[in-house]
Amino acid sequence: MTITNNALGEDGKAVVVDLVDGKYPGEQFARAATDTAQQYAVPGHVEQPVAYDAVILAGFGGPEGQDDVIPFLRNVTRGRGIPDERLEEVAHHYRHFGGVSPINEQNRRLRAALQAEADRRGLGLPIYWGNRNWDPYLPEAVQQAYDDGHRTVLGLATSAYSSFSSCRQYREDFAKALDATGLWGEMRIDKVGQFFDSPGFVAPFVTGVVDALRDLLSRGTDLATTRVLFATHSIPTSDAERSGPRDVDWGEGGAYAAQHTAVSEVIMAKALAELRADETLGDIPEVAWQLVYQSRSGPPTQPWLEPDINDAIADHAKDGATAIVMVPVGFVSDHMEVMWDLDTEAMETCEEHGVIGLRVPTPGVDPVYVSGLIDLVEERLRGAAKSERPRETELGPWYDVCRPGCCENVRAGFKPAISGLQP
Repeated sequence: MTITNNALGEDGKAVVVDLVDGKYPGEQFARAATDTAQQYAVPGHVEQPVAYDAVILAGFGGPEGQDDVIPFLRNVTRGRGIPDERLEEVAHHYRHFGGVSPINEQNRRLRAALQAEADRRGLGLPIYWGNRNWDPYLPEAVQQAYDDGHRTVLGLATSAYSSFSSCRQYREDFAKALDATGLWGEMRIDKVGQFFDSPGFVAPFVTGVVDALRDLLSRGTDLATTRVLFATHSIPTSDAERSGPRDVDWGEGGAYAAQHTAVSEVIMAKALAELRADETLGDIPEVAWQLVYQSRSGPPTQPWLEPDINDAIADHAKDGATAIVMVPVGFVSDHMEVMWDLDTEAMETCEEHGVIGLRVPTPGVDPVYVSGLIDLVEERLRGAAKSERPRETELGPWYDVCRPGCCENVRAGFKPAISGLQP
């Protein structure tokens, strides 16, 4: 497969690139690239108002009972040929909590909170919700929005960073939903760009780190021997290297690692600045921090992003750390990876090594986070200029129109995806 430097033809439209094996014909990619993607291909940011008439919240989905667990995991791993016996190795995480993932209830609450905030601002936008892997499924949400009369829709995924599973796969999910409902050409769906450094996402983590460090100070813990570990989901190294636009050298771990690193640095700096502004606390030393990974699920022979959080805890304890603050910076809510990998396994590792373990909350339905997400929707409604979009790192604001070749799925290749330049 070849990709042109800027993915534009002489007519200014996005160039359609066929896969060598012809598995996904060019016309499929062409129809998946919306008018918005064509018009704003070069700047990557939509800087004119768009009259969106609905929002669809796109989630991962999760089981809601013991009988749902294996069918759910089959959905998650569809196409990989993983037998149920191996799925049961993961299923025990869910079975430990009665077979219920908290993620669906969290998204119900988030949808309701978003709707309340949108209504408070008088936006007149109904907010629907659909999942990738469990009921309610995304095609149902798309069909319902269409049946209710909506034709120009803005997608909002419950994931803040760039990688295949956290961005491009949601774009593919929307494209598949249009296929499944037969609504190509009848409904337009664009997507909110990745919001890893938006103020509403960052602020709850800053508050959480400040609260955790204050807690440790109240216990008499020396912050000089405290370590702050910013945790996110590990992904295969090959996928990480393909995350983000292909014309930028992101360094090791691609845009995925670069985004997490940049946000973690901002959170740490803001938290320490807030503590130092409180003269009652005395001198606040520098507090060492590190980006770590969790929830690895691939075969041992496949390289994934490291270090694992449990290995990092052990290493820091060996080097004299007395307290570990875990910040789930890669997650928007307290779903299974947070409850099991952090609240269970990582806390057990802290106890094993004799260090204090604290875990910072995820944004969840924090009013600041909810308001920040509606801010992102309003940016697109009014066509806010890039320079008018507040972001906390130099990497943002991220693209409204994803770049060609962005976030390739190494295993399956490119598939049609909305809201970006193809492939």
